[in-house]
Amino acid sequence: MDSTARIVRAIYSGFVDSLRGAIVLFYMDKHINERLYNQSPSRTDIHGKDNVAIHNPQRHHNRLRESKVLKRTIQCCTLNGGVFWLSILIFECGLLPFLKYLLTIIFGHSPGMGMTVWSWTKPFLSLTFGTVWILPLFLLSRVVNSLWFQDIADSAYRYRQGRPLLLSSVSKLVADTLFNILVQALFLGQGMLVSRIPLPLIGDIFALIHMCLLYALYAFEYKWFNMGWELHRRLSFIESNWPYFVGFGLPLAILTQLPNSYIISGCVFSILFPLFIISGNEAEPVTGVCNHPLKLFSPVIAIANTLFNKTLGPANRR
Repeated sequence: MDSTARIVRAIYSGFVDSLRGAIVLFYMDKHINERLYNQSPSRTDIHGKDNVAIHNPQRHHNRLRESKVLKRTIQCCTLNGGVFWLSILIFECGLLPFLKYLLTIIFGHSPGMGMTVWSWTKPFLSLTFGTVWILPLFLLSRVVNSLWFQDIADSAYRYRQGRPLLLSSVSKLVADTLFNILVQALFLGQGMLVSRIPLPLIGDIFALIHMCLLYALYAFEYKWFNMGWELHRRLSFIESNWPYFVGFGLPLAILTQLPNSYIISGCVFSILFPLFIISGNEAEPVTGVCNHPLKLFSPVIAIANTLFNKTLGPANRR
């Protein structure tokens, strides 16, 4: 009973910690930039006046490194919500109904003909809109979001931890990144498979747990990567302390599952994810509450190891 209570408290702590980024966001830039400004050595002018910077390359460099977490977050909201999501809503809820209304006016004397024309007009317009606008913008937003997410994560890490440590070599960095992408893709597929379990609620609950852990990994891996943690250590830490990370990923998992469209779900994720990056950097995970690791990553790691060994030769992974 006591163990169950500790697990529930850990889930609650993770849930609360995941929301902290929405608060820290509004004062983080100010504190980082004040620290950068104070680190710049000042010089005196020829009259001996103190604290007058005549020519200070270090201060100029620090100004170039100014933290822009709030700016990047607003840019994510503008791109994914104001441009991407809004354009879809305008097309689906504005343009298509308007064109259908025009057809009903034009073919008012022959409703059957109007419906026939609309039956091939709508798929054609949807396909054209998706190919010409949605797909290119989706791909562009993935690239831009990745750059902005990294910028937010680096600023958040410097704010709380200091200078990143990173991994020890370029080859290890590349291997870790590629292996990480493969593991995350396989884990996402595993979550989709368990959602098909033909038992009421069981499949949905297991799929939700998968998404909670995956989103928690997304949020924390920026911090852990900057700390020099390799992938096997990151995943082992999540599996061993799964109650906290289930709670941490729960808000984002629920909010991204509300839309029926994968594209809209991606927009919701991209708008909210910067806050979870900041929350992950601020959080101190609750550990040691459960003696039984939830080894959900183990199957996909075994598959990823097999694929890597066949393509790149034997590798010492996990």
